[in-house]
Amino acid sequence: MTHGTDGSDSTYGTFGNGGTNRTEPEPHYNLKMFGEIVKTFRKRARLTQEQFAPLVGYSLETVSSIEQGRRLPPPDFAERADSLLDAFGVILAAAKHLKRGKGLASWFRQWALLELGALSLYTYECRLIPGLLQTPAYARRLFTDQLPPLGDEQIEAQLAARLERQELLRNRPNTAFTFILEEHLFLRQLGGEEVTRELIDHVLDLSELRNVDIQIMPLVRHHHAGLDGPMQLLETPDHQWLGYLEGQEHGQFISDPKVISALQMRCASMRSQALSLDDSKGLMRRMRGAR
Repeated sequence: MTHGTDGSDSTYGTFGNGGTNRTEPEPHYNLKMFGEIVKTFRKRARLTQEQFAPLVGYSLETVSSIEQGRRLPPPDFAERADSLLDAFGVILAAAKHLKRGKGLASWFRQWALLELGALSLYTYECRLIPGLLQTPAYARRLFTDQLPPLGDEQIEAQLAARLERQELLRNRPNTAFTFILEEHLFLRQLGGEEVTRELIDHVLDLSELRNVDIQIMPLVRHHHAGLDGPMQLLETPDHQWLGYLEGQEHGQFISDPKVISALQMRCASMRSQALSLDDSKGLMRRMRGAR
């Protein structure tokens, strides 16, 4: 992606609220991403804005403004556009996401919008179980342990947003989700033994979905291509690859083909270094049985 925090072209877009040179993403970013999703499906349907506008029941000016991220879509626009463009519910989900932003970290909202239409999503994590795979109890522990402390309403809002986002795994059966998780994420027993046992059962259940691959990187590994930290790679509907790197209080979006190529190389290497799909399931079952 080529959007910086000020809307100018940049290889890296860094969002956050701590440290120098970090700023909150402006509200129009969510609108821009919604507009990009609508435009992508409109072009997929081989319609111009002039052709699409009367079909969806709005003026050319309104359609243009929505696609450019300059205005919120009218209440029924998303439903009409999704049906007309045969968008598999992606436009509806994106519109819903525009309304619920307070439950997601500000710097993550743009990536979460991109997830709604992704063809492929690769995730490597070494710090915590990824949000898409978390149980409510595990997620709640993360939120209650957060510093500075969150209020009860903030915790519930974040938990609701996380659980809603998890619907992607089942609602997007044509999206390929690949996860590489470090073994120590389970050994840490965050939240206690019962929370960990439930988490392992949940991850095992998700690993049975046809569109979800989960591999475990064993605790002892003499060669490891992911030592630079967690990362996510995403393939858009027009087959563009984007990257997302997350740290404390910020997230970094990457579109430079050279950097994306390096991340893809590391991801491919880690997939060969991690346990196979079956061996990963076997290890998780053994870890569960040991508790």
